[in-house]
Amino acid sequence: MALLYSRRLLAAPRLAAAASRASSWWSHVEMGPPDPILGVTEAYKRDTNSKKMNLGVGAYRDDNGKPYVLNCVRKYVTVQGISGTGSLRIGANFLQRFFKASRDVYLPKPSWGNHTPIFRDAGMQLQAYRYYDPKTCSLDFSGAMDDISKIPEKSIILLHACAHNPTGVDPRQEQWKELAATVKKRNLLVYFDMAYQGFASGDINRDAWAVRHFIEQGINIVLSQSFAKNMGLYGERAGAFTVICSDADEAKRVESQLKILIRPMYSNPPVNGARIASLILNTPDLRKEWLTEVKGMADRIISMRTQLVSNLKKEGSSHNWQHITDQIGMFCFTGLKPEQVERLIKEFSVYMTKDGRISVAGVTSGNVGYLAHAIHQVTK
Repeated sequence: MALLYSRRLLAAPRLAAAASRASSWWSHVEMGPPDPILGVTEAYKRDTNSKKMNLGVGAYRDDNGKPYVLNCVRKYVTVQGISGTGSLRIGANFLQRFFKASRDVYLPKPSWGNHTPIFRDAGMQLQAYRYYDPKTCSLDFSGAMDDISKIPEKSIILLHACAHNPTGVDPRQEQWKELAATVKKRNLLVYFDMAYQGFASGDINRDAWAVRHFIEQGINIVLSQSFAKNMGLYGERAGAFTVICSDADEAKRVESQLKILIRPMYSNPPVNGARIASLILNTPDLRKEWLTEVKGMADRIISMRTQLVSNLKKEGSSHNWQHITDQIGMFCFTGLKPEQVERLIKEFSVYMTKDGRISVAGVTSGNVGYLAHAIHQVTK
């Protein structure tokens, strides 16, 4: 309605002329590139194939491919919040203003695509460390440790707490311990991004293990959390940014500065999403129900990984697809090449990002056979 109304207004010659003059102020503004994730969704929407699949967007879906609203959330009315993206940006701005030791932020290669503009637009300098080995579709731990051991002291390193996006590859606990020891030796500030707590293993405590271990080791951390996926609050955008401080007085000073940063951004956050999250976490019956549902969602995703590999074998694929079940969380780096992804889109209406990353939540028992067939056709 708003768009239709504006078109009617601009139909008047005088206003149209004024709009034309006004637009000249911004003639130098270039068209921005399409978002690699949202662009996949737009192409998917235009496709008329009845078998089309959208494996791009990382929002949980049930086995019928429908958005899943948790029962523990259904009991309340909610509105929009800020979520992980907003909390990451708060943290980036906080570090830009108050972390005087360095402006360098080291991201894993690859990392979530939005990490780059979030930190770059906050005035931070982006660096990288090795993380994923495309040849083995697994963690390049030796490469990561080699790079991290050379990061200048008092730099910032970003770590995915669990269910690494986009690779689905996480360090094992023993590797986390070794990584923590190196980070502590280099005196690095750790920025944890925890967007999928519970989605990796189905156990929220297991998925938070790395964060807790780093804190126990006395390592300085800041933390961004999202409740969008693990509580089915994607539209509510409920999230949190945390700074671990040395004492109560420091915490009060840090909180005062965070409030100052937030004031010109969005002033005050919506309360309903946060209230729902708080109520679920602090009500024993709801918390128990939530933990059961989180495990159910994680288990379905794990099952889809297993079924996809099984169906690929049934198709007669001779490739080793073990990385699909070795990886964890909502996303999977399939190892598909850009030209293979292009064929999947054009010939089978199976949509994913060009790097071959799929959202496993988009796979169901009803379409996993079709997906396996399509993948086999472009990889044999």
